[in-house]
Amino acid sequence: MLDKAARGERLNAAEIEALYGLPLPEVAGVANALRLDRRDPDTVTFLIDRNINYTNVCNVGCNFCAFYRTKRQKDSYTLDYQEISAKIVELEEVGGTRILMQGGVNPELGLDYYTGLLRHIKANHPTIRIDAFSPEEVLFMEKNFGLSLDALLDTLIEAGLDGLPGAGGEILEDDVRARAAPARIRSEDWFRIIDAAQSKGLYTIATMVIGFGETFAQRTSHLLKLREQQDKANHDYDGNGFSGFAMWTLQTEHTRLHGKAPGATAHEYLQQLAVARIALDNFANIQASWPAQGFKVAQAALYYGANDLGSTMLEENVVSAAGGGGRHKATVRELVRIAVDAGFTPAIRNSRFEIIEWPDVQAALGRHESNPEEARAVGAAG
Repeated sequence: MLDKAARGERLNAAEIEALYGLPLPEVAGVANALRLDRRDPDTVTFLIDRNINYTNVCNVGCNFCAFYRTKRQKDSYTLDYQEISAKIVELEEVGGTRILMQGGVNPELGLDYYTGLLRHIKANHPTIRIDAFSPEEVLFMEKNFGLSLDALLDTLIEAGLDGLPGAGGEILEDDVRARAAPARIRSEDWFRIIDAAQSKGLYTIATMVIGFGETFAQRTSHLLKLREQQDKANHDYDGNGFSGFAMWTLQTEHTRLHGKAPGATAHEYLQQLAVARIALDNFANIQASWPAQGFKVAQAALYYGANDLGSTMLEENVVSAAGGGGRHKATVRELVRIAVDAGFTPAIRNSRFEIIEWPDVQAALGRHESNPEEARAVGAAG
């Protein structure tokens, strides 16, 4: 089975599920070999971006979310356009190229808020890509604004939308989803919205969260559904499928699932990452998750199938609210250090995983008066 995977042959469901029972070093070895074959073996990439959560008001109420608020809570908020612009200016000042913009499903917001926001950003920050509104948010808009999905996406694209985040995927098995979040978007709608976005040329990324108590068979099914959608997009939409795959472990510390869902260990994370690299034979890019896993595990992930370190995330509020990793942003210097210490050459990319800059490693890591610690990179204090 591992020999078959090493030859680049596609594994079926039973073969993928069997990978979980094999020694992890053996699975990791094949996953790493496939990663080296499918991407530049010497390069590890990352993105300079910012996560902007335009509202934390949400009526979905997922049991695993510590971020959302009801509109009656004192710390609920909805940002106005100028507040969002101020955050983007901070990103522009450090060379950022993309915002990942998501919020809660806020029933108080109308379509004009969303289209006006997109137009405002494009007019005032023309160099910034906007990957915004998870399938959950798009489903809310579709149900409430009187537009078909096609018409809604066309309206958002005309206003300035460049892509959709992959949020809301978690485990794309509805019995798992129903236990974790009864009102959460179901897998059929998640794929329907992703497929429509891909058909229109929008950016998308595949995601996965483990630790809900799902079985290996359910994890396998999740991967196979992503692989099937990627096949469809590659065939029908001229290759405009998922740009990459990102996964992390469930964080429950401040959620209603704390003590009820098992979560997942670092060993399970690395195992799942390696299995994903093998199973997702039509994905070029696999992303390591430092916000949920920490820097050390993310660095190890570069030898378990990952070729990318995600992004600096000048701001992140959702995973960190649930106790993820103890940090919510990284500096360019930190991500350069992770890549270099692991034996790779770091490169800065865009959201499509295209390299746009090769950072000066010596300048980023050097210790001299012109490069003091607090001024080295994105997210540094001060």
